[in-house]
Amino acid sequence: MTYRYFNPKARRNTGGKTAAVLRYDSSTDKAPVVIAQGKGHVARQIIEMAKAHDIPMQEDPLLVENLIDMDLGENVPPQLYSVIAEVLLMIEDMEKKA
Repeated sequence: MTYRYFNPKARRNTGGKTAAVLRYDSSTDKAPVVIAQGKGHVARQIIEMAKAHDIPMQEDPLLVENLIDMDLGENVPPQLYSVIAEVLLMIEDMEKKA
């Protein structure tokens, strides 16, 4: 049996950009799902791809700090719903203006 220990605080303090991608489809998903995440070079690639495809982005250091510690494919916990709701409302407003 292999045990793996890590320090989440040290893991977050790697410096550079951090990004997380959420998917939410109200017809299929019960909650938003983390589908991609990364730090440094990977985060920059995620951001560049989002810009290239006109995908709305929201900068929220506290939210991304929580999302980066989650496993891919994991549902966002209820404790983060209010923050996610704000992001979804921002996206809805942006889509109405476009």
